[in-house]
Amino acid sequence: MSKITDIMKKRTTFSLEVFPPKKETGMPKLMETLDALYKWNPDWVSCTYGAGGSAKGLNVDICQSIIDAGKTRALSHYTCVHNHKENIVQDFRNYMDMGVKDFLVLRGDFLPGENATHGDFNHADQLIAFLREKFGTGITIACSGLPEGHILSKDRASDTTFLRRKQDLGADFIITQLCYDMDSFKSWLDEIHRAGVNLPIVVGVMPVLNVEKCIRYCVSMNGSAIPRSLARVISRYYYDPEGFREAGMDYTVQQMYEYLQLGVNGIHVYTLNQYKDVEEILKRSGLFTKSEE
Repeated sequence: MSKITDIMKKRTTFSLEVFPPKKETGMPKLMETLDALYKWNPDWVSCTYGAGGSAKGLNVDICQSIIDAGKTRALSHYTCVHNHKENIVQDFRNYMDMGVKDFLVLRGDFLPGENATHGDFNHADQLIAFLREKFGTGITIACSGLPEGHILSKDRASDTTFLRRKQDLGADFIITQLCYDMDSFKSWLDEIHRAGVNLPIVVGVMPVLNVEKCIRYCVSMNGSAIPRSLARVISRYYYDPEGFREAGMDYTVQQMYEYLQLGVNGIHVYTLNQYKDVEEILKRSGLFTKSEE
């Protein structure tokens, strides 16, 4: 099987992200979502990990289901939080035995009440270096890119410095966090390129579907800006959920176009474990082809 980075050398990639449901009873609905979205021929589907590995078991189950479906490849998130060298090596051997060889390596969110990883690594660059030493080119490592900076970083310059370290220590490509502010994204591109970061960039696209969630994702979770263009959509449809959903899908499609005009290497859609709205966005964009039944 070719590597994700090999695909990027030929064309722009398309991928999707899901997350483990809070309860195992939510798995059948997620499987329904995956079955529907496989028809859009994603190059891979990623699965998140959960704070401190809190959803680790379901992460493994979901990755296994993606592999078993035989429709695409699975990319698993993996974090530093509460992970130590011995169990990390075993975890990655287990993933590789399953057929998972692609990973997004992160520091990860701390568990409630904690302010440290409580593992052997404090930052993603350290874990990337360890994994590259242990597994060589047998795995593909993605790292996160934060166009508007990490909420705990003192400035974007430090973020750029650590992104360059991730590249130097073995990362293969970048997946960005959500960013609705295209001006910030463009200036970030210029900044990382000046710093010598030349990894392929896959843009994480968060669909605009719900007013409250949109504001929460930006303000309370990622410290991201709400640009004037999006603020106008929010203001116009604040009391009209269906109107906001319709306008938000068009906004999401337009943002995909703008990202692609910048020459990014991939579009990575955060599905929110829903498929109907995501399918409509993919259809409206005209960028993707759905397989026939």
